[in-house]
Amino acid sequence: MTVRLGYGLNGFAGHRLADACAVVSSIGYEGVGLTLDQPHLDPFGDLPGQVAQARRCLEANGLASVVETGSRYVLDPWHKHEPTLVSDEGRERRVELLRRAVRIAFELGSEAVSCWSGTAPAGTGPEALWQRVVDGLGPVLDDAADLGVSVCVEPEPGMFLATLDDVLALRERLGRPEHLRVTLDLGHLVCNEPRTPADTVRQAGALLGNVQVDDMVRDVHEHLELGTGELDLEAVLGALLEIGYDGLACVELPRHSHAAPAVAASSMVALRASLARIGHASGVAGGVR
Repeated sequence: MTVRLGYGLNGFAGHRLADACAVVSSIGYEGVGLTLDQPHLDPFGDLPGQVAQARRCLEANGLASVVETGSRYVLDPWHKHEPTLVSDEGRERRVELLRRAVRIAFELGSEAVSCWSGTAPAGTGPEALWQRVVDGLGPVLDDAADLGVSVCVEPEPGMFLATLDDVLALRERLGRPEHLRVTLDLGHLVCNEPRTPADTVRQAGALLGNVQVDDMVRDVHEHLELGTGELDLEAVLGALLEIGYDGLACVELPRHSHAAPAVAASSMVALRASLARIGHASGVAGGVR
């Protein structure tokens, strides 16, 4: 069993898509997290041309992909991440973005689409917020079912769906659709999950469809380079191997574009070292392909 390593291209915001893919591939990553945003793939731009170009870039470099939807200002140039699935107004724009993401993922052959709920607006009760998320994801999941695309919901610190238990509760409310799965950011598991990171991975189990890799410290939502926070990387990678996770695990460092090639390279070194130690400790050929 191996861990398939990728790199989130929101950490290559200063690179053209073709250049970013070439650098990531040359370092040894097998895939990318492709955030729908400028400069790589604008979901409200010329989609046929952009999707065709993205497909060529991925294929030329032998890269798998996950479509990420956490772009900061793609829907509102003034307000970061807004509107969301739980906003008081404009939720239909978020739904349209997610539906476009599903279609783009289908055309690229991506392994999943990842999304999150958004931050709850003041004064709105929990049942109304639950209903907004359920109603918003309805047409997105219908499209995903028709096209055979997995939609992975990510718990985000400070958002309405903040923990794995929240996402599992959402899945129950939606009737446990087969194509609705979970994204886990390993840093978030340190930041705000009630279980240990390794136990959170085990709790997600077979529902885990997308993994983001970074470090954090407790109660601080800041993506850190591996080895600079409190994440026990070997323990959580071991848990991924234990549950048989076979999706991409993409490094997620969106504020490190200023040094993207160097950070991608050092992250690979850290990941390979941890995987090698896991393999040595267990006496099996676990590790990175």
